[in-house]
Amino acid sequence: MVKIEDGNQAQGDEVVEQAEAIVEEAAEAIEAEAEAADAEAATDADAATADGEAAGLSLEELLEAARAKEQEWQDKFMRLHAEWDTYRRRTNEQRAEEKERATEGLVESLLPVIDDFERSIGYAQENGEAGLLEGVMQVHTKLVEVLTKSGVQVIDPQGQAFDALEAQAVAKVENTEVPDETVAEVYQKGYRMGKKVIRPAMVTVTTGGPAREASGED
Repeated sequence: MVKIEDGNQAQGDEVVEQAEAIVEEAAEAIEAEAEAADAEAATDADAATADGEAAGLSLEELLEAARAKEQEWQDKFMRLHAEWDTYRRRTNEQRAEEKERATEGLVESLLPVIDDFERSIGYAQENGEAGLLEGVMQVHTKLVEVLTKSGVQVIDPQGQAFDALEAQAVAKVENTEVPDETVAEVYQKGYRMGKKVIRPAMVTVTTGGPAREASGED
């Protein structure tokens, strides 16, 4: 089973991209070689025409030989094109299979969390709501741990400088005691996976305070 946290999917994508680049480069090289060969064939054809005329070959015979040479190169190009299409199709299928296996691994990790939710609900139904909050908090902690192990990071910028790439400001609040554009409250946490923000945080941002000092990062 391929786990997201192992980085296998990212490594697999990188290997596939490298393979595609190599094959594409090879295809371009072969196509360039074919064009050079065509030019050479044209030169050879001219020479063959002269030789053919010297050898007493008719124009029809020379034309037939040129057509055969053209068909030969066309067949080579079609075979290369078919092989490239086959490779691309297999690569897409492999990527889809790797994505499916990675998703299966994440779902498999979440199933115990669902079991804990159901046990907490069953306990509350049988014994009342006493202890239900603690059980739900434990399940929440377990769920966050599963996501963290799968490479997911929580975006909770409370009290930090507002970052439009990771958060969405839904309101502004007056506050002169903190630097301008500080996250005052997080209405909804955001999540990122690697460098990609899956969902930005929904926050309120302060206004009216002193200008924020530059971080010094270019």
